[in-house]
Amino acid sequence: MSVLWDRKSLIAASGGVASGDWAEISGVSIDTRSIAAGDLFVALKDVRDGHDFVSAALEAGAGAALVSRVPDGVSPDAPLLLANDALFALESLGKAARARTTGAKIIAITGSAGKTSVKDALAAILSPQGAAHASAKSYNNHWGVPLTLARMPMDTAFGIFEIGMNHSGEITPLTGMVRPHIAVITNVLPAHLGNFNSEADIAVAKAEIMEGVVPGGHVLLNRDNRWFDLLETRARELGLTVISFGEAETATARLLKLSQQSESASIEADILGERVLFKLNSAGRHQVINALAVLAVVKLAGADLARCALALGQWKPGDGRGARRRIRLDPIDPNTAFELIDESYNANPASVVAALETLSLAQPAKTATGRPGRRIAVLGDMLELGDEADRFHGDIAATPHMENVDTVFACGPHSRTLYDALPKAKRGAWTVDSAALAPLVRDEMHAGDVVMVKGSLGSAMAKVIAALDALGQGRKKR
Repeated sequence: MSVLWDRKSLIAASGGVASGDWAEISGVSIDTRSIAAGDLFVALKDVRDGHDFVSAALEAGAGAALVSRVPDGVSPDAPLLLANDALFALESLGKAARARTTGAKIIAITGSAGKTSVKDALAAILSPQGAAHASAKSYNNHWGVPLTLARMPMDTAFGIFEIGMNHSGEITPLTGMVRPHIAVITNVLPAHLGNFNSEADIAVAKAEIMEGVVPGGHVLLNRDNRWFDLLETRARELGLTVISFGEAETATARLLKLSQQSESASIEADILGERVLFKLNSAGRHQVINALAVLAVVKLAGADLARCALALGQWKPGDGRGARRRIRLDPIDPNTAFELIDESYNANPASVVAALETLSLAQPAKTATGRPGRRIAVLGDMLELGDEADRFHGDIAATPHMENVDTVFACGPHSRTLYDALPKAKRGAWTVDSAALAPLVRDEMHAGDVVMVKGSLGSAMAKVIAALDALGQGRKKR
């Protein structure tokens, strides 16, 4: 078990007072369900008060608990680190962890879409070249960022942090903790528009990530995005070097050639003056543009570009973000499978169009009976779009990629606008929520089909995913 923090360092970093017999900890956790032996359990107050779970954490093997009071039923002699405010102490730990990793290249990523995929891809392809530490899941908010920092080992070579927001001012304190050498803004899109007066205000909020970049640092901006000029101007004001990526001729990391297949893409690109040929294990132009940003970061971070480009061809998007899998309707017969494209984690207008492009590239299979498979889209509401939500949903029906979609299932009040705008031949079913839609989609699946599921997190499209995955547990198709 490796040591992440010793007692003396924890006391100094947190400003807390230690009690009990413990000397060191090997990790940091806020969840008793996933706590590991030797972890420091941090009792945050959120939906529930973490102090109510300190006993359970210690019983599960936590080395100590960071608390702002001694919880009821816990002995004052228990292994505790008592601070005035647990969240503030966690932030202090994060800042101390950042300060001690003097040899690491620190990368911070934000954007309206693609930031988790960029973060995950970087972690996967950089780890063979040095110890890479990255945000778990989408730990990108006011507790996720300091938690990720506090977990960062001292010998980290590449620190990769996702930073999210849905209101102005949220990124500033987080980027100030991370202090990246390289910041990435994947794009600016009408996501969380209900919390802003305009899309331009979203761009200004995303630009906050630049404020934490260390002197002499770089910021990567999407050259094809309509807000590039606004973001570039802000970067110049802060004295940062701008690296652009995209299809535009002036992009520093530029797409030169692209050949897309149903489940992959072959790419030729110029990455900061170096010609690179590589493949992606996923389809969709949005994934290609993200890959340009990934490889530009690799070169700026001093890693081997050729090796990373080769490794990128082995990486696949995670669950909810484009992961693909075959599900057998009959556990015996492999020819009874359909393909699931899981885009269920979140959605905004641009990412839904991108997901529909991926679906349009997919190749449904013919069954032994000669019945052709179908391309099926299952769409939930895109949330936080403000007064124009219905218009955004209606526009999805008119995207050119919809031409190649055979059937659409939809749920949620705004998605009714989308559903009604479709030709009747494409309408599968609409329901008020995903719980009602899930069994309808499940019962519609046939061998050879390709089904893509997408919607905002609040639309709970994971219920549809669960229903489709359950078909692979042995149910035979009628």
